Amino acid sequence: MALTRTGPLTKNPQAVALGLAQIRVGAAAANISFATPKLLAAASIGALANTKFNGKTDYWKLESGFPLLEDYTLPIREACSLECGFKEVTVANLSLARGIDPADLDEYDVSIALGGLVAPDYVRMEAVYTFPDNQSQMVIIFPRANVVSSMEIDLKTEDAAVIPITFEAKRGDSGVSGGDAAWDSMPLGTIVFLTGDDMV
Repeated sequence: MALTRTGPLTKNPQAVALGLAQIRVGAAAANISFATPKLLAAASIGALANTKFNGKTDYWKLESGFPLLEDYTLPIREACSLECGFKEVTVANLSLARGIDPADLDEYDVSIALGGLVAPDYVRMEAVYTFPDNQSQMVIIFPRANVVSSMEIDLKTEDAAVIPITFEAKRGDSGVSGGDAAWDSMPLGTIVFLTGDDMV
């Protein structure tokens, strides 16, 4: 009798994700009208230790009867974020971790003020993940994001320091100041799949 394979068998090996995304950061206002990847590899924040996308949804449930049984579910809240840990300790990256848009830095800025924080700047974040076969990509775009994290630099004797930061997606649609109609149907951002010559 032939042995039959069971369980979750691979359907498309090329779709298996392995490795990290490249995080690119640019100006939100200058790129707000683009709903497709816009930032170049030069906008990367450099070497990373981890990249993690979070899409959180809260639901309200309608129940009735005795005992109560569920009749209906409605989404009532949605939030998206991307967590990563960068290894390259630069003025631009540490400023970003403090909520400052690196594009606003003067070329002679060589210090980062502590204390007196204000609301974080809006930045455009693109997380570019290239699949191992190098034939396709998945790009997560937050057109208007804030970096919200408590900066932590853990220096070690035999490993690189990793500074964790979190990009939180904020509304980018035309209903908010600084937004654009390109994002009216996807106000927090989008996930784009690219192949071949369209890869970025």
